[in-house]
Amino acid sequence: MAEVEAWATANDVTRSDAICRLVELGLAARVKPTQVNATRAKELAANVIDNLGDGAASADDRASRKSRLLRGPEEFREARVDRPKARK
Repeated sequence: MAEVEAWATANDVTRSDAICRLVELGLAARVKPTQVNATRAKELAANVIDNLGDGAASADDRASRKSRLLRGPEEFREARVDRPKARK
């Protein structure tokens, strides 16, 4: 609450107005996933895939399946906003 009060004082508004404006700013902010988050998500997904994988399959088959799962369905690859568009 002290930080909200300080923001309100610095911007010459009431606490109520400060809360409203800070909420509006927070809702309008666009946060891009960072590379750290993307890497961590990929590691977590890889661990889950390893735990659920078919133990009877060969190592090459497991690696191939894991790679396909981590890339995602072909239909969705172009719709992903967290990856650069492929150059043609």
